[in-house]
Amino acid sequence: MKKIDPQTPLWKLTVEEFLEIIKSLNSENRHEYGLKGLAKVLGCSVSKASEIKSSGMLDEAIIQKGKIIIIDKQKVLELFGRK
Repeated sequence: MKKIDPQTPLWKLTVEEFLEIIKSLNSENRHEYGLKGLAKVLGCSVSKASEIKSSGMLDEAIIQKGKIIIIDKQKVLELFGRK
């Protein structure tokens, strides 16, 4: 990825540079947090998300330390689609 000066006006960017910026913004937001986040990714209720998480089917996409749950959205969708 080419380094783009943050002071560059949008109208001076090429389409390629603009798409690179958009792609980098999308990749930054690849995690959800908690059971509510998992439910949002799967489009289900929190209780169903808890049931799916407890089944172990998404263990590769979920990191849990105590009460904190971090979910990799892309990995969840990939694993859930496989099952």
